Amino acid sequence: MRVLVTGGAGFIGSHFVRQILSGAYPWLTGAEVAVLDKLTYAGNEANLAPVAADPRLRFVRGDICDTDVVATLVSGMDLVVHFAAESHVDRSIHGSADFVLTNVLGTQTLLQCALEAGVSRFVHVSTDEVYGSIETGSWSEDHVLEPNSPYSASKASSDLMARAFHRTHGLPVCVTRCSNNYGPYQFPEKVIPLFVTNLLDGRKVPLYGDGLNVRDWLHVDDHCHGINLVAERGRAGEIYNIGGGTELTNRQLTERLLAAVGVGWEMVEPVTDRKGHDRRYSVDITKIATELGYQPRIPFERGIEETVAWYRDNRSWWEPLKERAVLVGE
Repeated sequence: MRVLVTGGAGFIGSHFVRQILSGAYPWLTGAEVAVLDKLTYAGNEANLAPVAADPRLRFVRGDICDTDVVATLVSGMDLVVHFAAESHVDRSIHGSADFVLTNVLGTQTLLQCALEAGVSRFVHVSTDEVYGSIETGSWSEDHVLEPNSPYSASKASSDLMARAFHRTHGLPVCVTRCSNNYGPYQFPEKVIPLFVTNLLDGRKVPLYGDGLNVRDWLHVDDHCHGINLVAERGRAGEIYNIGGGTELTNRQLTERLLAAVGVGWEMVEPVTDRKGHDRRYSVDITKIATELGYQPRIPFERGIEETVAWYRDNRSWWEPLKERAVLVGE
């Protein structure tokens, strides 16, 4: 089995690569893994350090918009798992061009090259943010797409492109849509690593608006477990939501992080709310649970405790990255 992982030096992609090479996914035992990553601000070869010496791993620094690079890499691949994306909402508000280029054109380039190469399975990793905001209940996979930020609009566009390649050309594509991820190796402009690293440094944390925006939290290991199930047994042309089952307001999340680090509310600094800030996300995971047997396996309490401990123990990883981070994030 030969697997191409785009964005494989990023937070989620690198976890997926480490899991494959550590034998966590039996059907991929012995698989050869090629990673394609542009190494922008959030890509980091250090994320692959635990498996860098594995002879089954090949790393290529390149852009998913580069047709020549992509076509060469995709040739002979059995599976493509597409994580590569511009993903930070605040950055998309300040400038959306890179999001359209990478998330839409880059995805189209990968799909076209995969089609021409005869790839037998393509998993496009997306986000629950494409659905917009929901006051009550949870989104199923057939819910209308109502993205509210340039980031989520670019991801919705890439989802539709993936769907079109399946419907038009028969390319065996699955799309996954996840809730908010957390865990080790997450770039420290996202809310959990941002807050934890600030607090470890004795710095205040910025809380948007009234802090009542609600997110469902998903450990990166559970997310990659769900992606693996979709890659192995998902039905071509289908969309699968992947959720963590822990809904918290941003205030509740902040309280838990303060407690985990051992500080009080005096370390919180309210800041002006984000433009177009979605109020609540919630995905229905009935489909992936019923068809593929997925359930989140890491309780949030344990996951957040282990995550905080990881950042406490790995200052050498995150301290240099803080200089490149947008210091308000989610």
